[in-house]
Amino acid sequence: MIEFGWPWLALAWILGPLLWWLRRPQQRQFSTLRVPHLAQASSQPDPAARQWWSALLAILIWTLLVAAASRPQWLGEPVQIRSEAREMVLAVDLSGSMEIADMRIDNQEVNRLTMVKHVVSDFITRRKGDKLGLILFADTAYVQSPITYDLRTVEQLLSEAQLRLIGERTAIGDAVALAVKRFRDNEQSNKILILLTDGQNTAGNVSPGQARQLAAYYGVKIYAIGVGAEEVLVDSFFGQRKVNPSRDLDEDMLRGLAEATGGEYFRARSTEELEAIYETLDRYEPVTGDEQLRRPQTELFYWPVGAALLLLLVLCLAKLAGRRSRGAF
Repeated sequence: MIEFGWPWLALAWILGPLLWWLRRPQQRQFSTLRVPHLAQASSQPDPAARQWWSALLAILIWTLLVAAASRPQWLGEPVQIRSEAREMVLAVDLSGSMEIADMRIDNQEVNRLTMVKHVVSDFITRRKGDKLGLILFADTAYVQSPITYDLRTVEQLLSEAQLRLIGERTAIGDAVALAVKRFRDNEQSNKILILLTDGQNTAGNVSPGQARQLAAYYGVKIYAIGVGAEEVLVDSFFGQRKVNPSRDLDEDMLRGLAEATGGEYFRARSTEELEAIYETLDRYEPVTGDEQLRRPQTELFYWPVGAALLLLLVLCLAKLAGRRSRGAF
């Protein structure tokens, strides 16, 4: 559907015909003083008809320019948007232990980071209307994506994350502190940090205790997720034996981070458990904001402007051709 952003400018249309009408007496008086040559009169088109055609073309050009000035717009189909958005930051562990292949996707054995990417990517696509950011951490923490509505970019950057990109150890305190720093500038948003790790704090400049205090002070709610199986079978000299690949996971520290900030600690021993955790998070932290209907707008002013310029070119060429034909006599 086409609408005009500034429809009141259509009143300016009357100025063009009015100015042309006011000039007509002078043109008529001037034309009576001219006595065309008989040969020229017999071979040339009627000057009055040519003048009327030029006038109609000029009025059409003026109409197109007025229409362009009135800002014609195409209104698309209504779409639902949300007036507010929740702000979330995903903090993902890239330490060396995330390479342990104790997870399965479609009956195929994969490492922990691959499983996290698989599940979290689906979670990201479901957060339409929210703003997401991405922090990656190992020996230190850094912002891979600022908090943004561009969920596709966040998902792409997560899929491109590589193990050991920034070291082998785990700076959980730094990751939490960095997330708090990103949230601190916006006091009005709901601040959610989803922390995924499979270890304990072994690096960084900020201890988990300091990070917990910072998060609680600035109102950042932490949902901590401990990733890794608790029991796998390995082959040894004495046959198969059971080992716990998650023995280094500091669950007490992660639980303390979550409880101190009003969040919750989850344990993800498998792909299915992590998927269930994110479904729980969808219920705990639903996409917020009142739904509103808005119609996308596309400006169309360049169409009448282009048509007016084309007709103006035609008018100029016609006048030039008329002068040359008269000059031949």
